[in-house]
Amino acid sequence: MIWQLDILILFIVVLCALAAITVKDLLSSAILLGAYSFLMCLLWTEMGAVDVAFTEAAVGAGISTAFFFGAIFVTTRRTKD
Repeated sequence: MIWQLDILILFIVVLCALAAITVKDLLSSAILLGAYSFLMCLLWTEMGAVDVAFTEAAVGAGISTAFFFGAIFVTTRRTKD
């Protein structure tokens, strides 16, 4: 386990999380949440929890991101903010 790589990935995960909650565009937020899940998958793999990483990749980065995209494309905007 390389602790410098863990710290770097954790720092990028925190940046993705903060960017996802501050961005105004929903599609950008969904992309950032997908990146967050993928980086968490890398972090779990680096820690040696491959089963948790596989579940995070399948559910977090895969299915949830697809559901977010589907929900965004089905809904309409009320205002022109």
